[in-house]
Amino acid sequence: MKALSVRGDYVMQMINGTKKIEYRTWKTNYRGPILMCSTAKRVPNSAPGYALCVMDLYQIDWNDVDQCYYWYIKLKNLIDPIKVKGQIKLFNVDDDLINPIKSSEFEKQVIPLIYRSKNKHV
Repeated sequence: MKALSVRGDYVMQMINGTKKIEYRTWKTNYRGPILMCSTAKRVPNSAPGYALCVMDLYQIDWNDVDQCYYWYIKLKNLIDPIKVKGQIKLFNVDDDLINPIKSSEFEKQVIPLIYRSKNKHV
């Protein structure tokens, strides 16, 4: 499956439905399912270094105001979290590693992976 590395907090926003557009400086002709992988950067309330969901990439438009491409996405599946090393641009992850799961099971599996900042001022 095609995969994309995204900041972990953005992946969590995609999952909860508050992020429906991914902003990129480049476009692709690809449309369809795309595995969202959290980058390894430790961002509070994210699961760094894990693929967490499959989104449906259904449209890409150039935005003159923001000078970037809007990638329109919607949640297709939550998955068993899998450790993934992110890459630049789109990359491939073996389909056999991707297992859709129910929301209740997803929460049980993701909670232990969530990074919590030790700095109380963050």
